[in-house]
Amino acid sequence: MAISVDDILQAAEEHQASDIFLQEGQVPRMKINEQLMLFGDEPILLPDMAGLWQICGGDGLKDMDVDTGMVSRSGVRFRVNLHKVLGRLAATLRRIRTDMPSLAALGAPDWLLTQWAAHEHGMVLITGSTGQGKSTTLAGLLHWMNSNVARHIVTIEDPVEFIFSNNRCMFTQREVGRDTPSFTRGLRAAMRQAPDVIFVGEIRDHDTAFTALQACETGHLVIASMHSATVSDTIERFVNLFPADQVGIGLHLLSHQLRGVLCQKLVPDVNGRLTLLVEHLQNGGAVRDWIARRAVSEISDYMTRAGDQTCRTFLQSIVAAYEGGVIDQSTAIAAAGNEAEFRRAARGIS
Repeated sequence: MAISVDDILQAAEEHQASDIFLQEGQVPRMKINEQLMLFGDEPILLPDMAGLWQICGGDGLKDMDVDTGMVSRSGVRFRVNLHKVLGRLAATLRRIRTDMPSLAALGAPDWLLTQWAAHEHGMVLITGSTGQGKSTTLAGLLHWMNSNVARHIVTIEDPVEFIFSNNRCMFTQREVGRDTPSFTRGLRAAMRQAPDVIFVGEIRDHDTAFTALQACETGHLVIASMHSATVSDTIERFVNLFPADQVGIGLHLLSHQLRGVLCQKLVPDVNGRLTLLVEHLQNGGAVRDWIARRAVSEISDYMTRAGDQTCRTFLQSIVAAYEGGVIDQSTAIAAAGNEAEFRRAARGIS
């Protein structure tokens, strides 16, 4: 018996899949906990794919790529990209979540993130490579704000992954490509929408970086993500977005406006589930001066040797998770990337 799209969407909800991949004539696949998995062993057929395209407003004869959305029978919202693969109908669906995670449940340092988010202005950066849970942590932080402070939060996202209901905060959620042409344009427009907080889904070019810093200067709190692995990488990547003749300006603004950086990675725990490892640094004091001078090596050395709880390296997080029985030795070594360094740190040798 051929599987239907409704069956697939229902299964995706039951298994908390983040993405669904459908191609005419192929067995459906889902991404669950960042792992790509087959759903059943029957391919999805042309009539079902054509029906999905029609429901989503696509024309299988004329269209090649369509960005759209749909709501399943159970009321779950999906962001949909309709496309073709070797002439056959295909679709990728991303579930838009409304269940808001708590920072504590995620394993994020809620005591530190909420301290940064309580400021009225400045910049908070959440970083990591693709699939390391940045969006979920950011959603948890915005959820905390929605329950604890009264602010107007404007978001610029690509794509929207969580839908927020107004509680103490009012949300204006805008999607790049649908509501605004780019992160930069959306950010500039946001400053005319009387926001208290601006959430930028990703900072990846000079215009967005500079405009975000300007927003901080004019009294806004900017929360943003970047694709950078560590605190040092984040500072370097941010500054490298500026042309050579404007690096000094970028360093000056970043040193004054940055509240803190949280970098994260997900690794399997001893039970096969994903657990969060973090590296973080709070800006202030000598750190501010090091950022202004682009003294990244001094920042790295400070993070390794300081006893300040507001700064933590990935290696320290890895050792703590290993010693706490959360992850096994092979996972710890892989996460550290250097077996000798991990073993030294596990023996308390810095």
